[in-house]
Amino acid sequence: MKALIVLFNLKDRSAQEAYEAWANATDIPNVKSLKSIDEFKLFRTEGLFGSNENPPYQYVEVIEVNDMALFGAEAQSEVVQKTIAEFAAFADNPIFMSCEQAG
Repeated sequence: MKALIVLFNLKDRSAQEAYEAWANATDIPNVKSLKSIDEFKLFRTEGLFGSNENPPYQYVEVIEVNDMALFGAEAQSEVVQKTIAEFAAFADNPIFMSCEQAG
């Protein structure tokens, strides 16, 4: 399995409610509708396990991709490009990591 892992903070920490509403109404359904996507999960971080420190990122997205080449092509669609632009308005310098399941 391949996946895209996205780590990010919000540009405006007070926008949590607006971001999560948008993610659940727009981002997740739009991405999950792509043929190249098997699953999309959004996680809000709560802490660092075994520590009182704050986590370095507020959110983690895990997007399971069944075909990276198809995903690249589908990402060029008008709907996905609009979704990406809206995401960019919320996310502060997101980190996108392409991954392959190791075990």
